[in-house]
Amino acid sequence: MSDELLIARNPEADSSLPYLIRLPLGADGIVLKTRDTWPRTAKVYCHRVQQWPADAEIIERVPVRSISRRGAAIDLVLDRARENRSQFVLTQARGREMVFWQSRRTAKQARPNVVTPKARAHGHVVEIVVDTRERYAYKFSAQQASVTTRALPVGDYAVFDDETLIATAERKSIEDLSSSLLSGKLTYLLADLARQPRAAVVVDSGYSALFKLEHVSASAVADAVAEAQARFPAVPIVFCETRPLAQEWLYRWFGACLDEHRLTTAADAAPTALTDHDPPAPAVVRAWAREAGYTMSDRGRIPAEVLTAYLSAERR
Repeated sequence: MSDELLIARNPEADSSLPYLIRLPLGADGIVLKTRDTWPRTAKVYCHRVQQWPADAEIIERVPVRSISRRGAAIDLVLDRARENRSQFVLTQARGREMVFWQSRRTAKQARPNVVTPKARAHGHVVEIVVDTRERYAYKFSAQQASVTTRALPVGDYAVFDDETLIATAERKSIEDLSSSLLSGKLTYLLADLARQPRAAVVVDSGYSALFKLEHVSASAVADAVAEAQARFPAVPIVFCETRPLAQEWLYRWFGACLDEHRLTTAADAAPTALTDHDPPAPAVVRAWAREAGYTMSDRGRIPAEVLTAYLSAERR
């Protein structure tokens, strides 16, 4: 098989995917039916075909500079000046494979032009636990976090305080969210998540992507999302536009959950004389902390360790 990208007309005249492409990857190549000959303005849906037709009417041959499989993606670089870099993303929806073809331009259109902050989440370097069954897991390489792997009772990611589960989250692609909602599978998962102290579902696409899915009813999926949120209000479904922003949101949320847990634990440990009344005024705590040698800002959240030390001092 030559190292060329072959593009041909689909001999199935009644198909909604009028073109065939063959990628020179593997012994027999990968053959796909596709809607267009290049993803110029939007992602292009593709469908895998078992073999290349012997009498295919080839309309274009393009030399391939490089092609490689990386996880759920196939990176393709063609030997031409324009329209030379693209990627095929392989995913699963409703129990079957789905393939989307995107170029750098169409992928960039979906990326918000933002730079995520480098500050710690609520002052924490968060230790995030990734479930052993999670495929293509988030790395959190842009966040101040450490990552460990072990089996989780529910969800794909979690934070613990010692062995106490503080918060857990399930990650979904937009296709997986759609298929699991329509099949009813996500309902059982949401019920499990709702029993945890804090839980969320994070989606690494924007809400608008629901209305761009092919082969499913957009209104049915949107209704299913709304129904899930009405039925399980304690488990938010958060749409984060991109995979990096989903990691950033999850990191910040885990930091907030950990901070809230420690503040609540400190308040519960305080004597009855304090817990039966309003919490101490922030100005009072800040004044005490400065006298005790802590470096305190004039505004913002009081660190949990400072509040704990203040409450302990008041008990003595």
